[in-house]
Amino acid sequence: MRERVEAALAKVRPAMQADGGDARIVDCDEESGTVSIEMIGACSGCPLSQLDFVYAIETFIRREVPEVREILAV
Repeated sequence: MRERVEAALAKVRPAMQADGGDARIVDCDEESGTVSIEMIGACSGCPLSQLDFVYAIETFIRREVPEVREILAV
């Protein structure tokens, strides 16, 4: 599951990196279906990062990896 989450994250990563930010998987628990993601670089302090998280990251991960039940921003 972690590899598929990483592949979904890779689809939105170029847009984040263009603004000096990025995101990384902190934890991926297959048993509970929970993924924890940390916004890093410029994204870590950006007020718009929460919107990016919800609209881009969550959308791609849920579409690509439907067994993910919860996505946490850490």
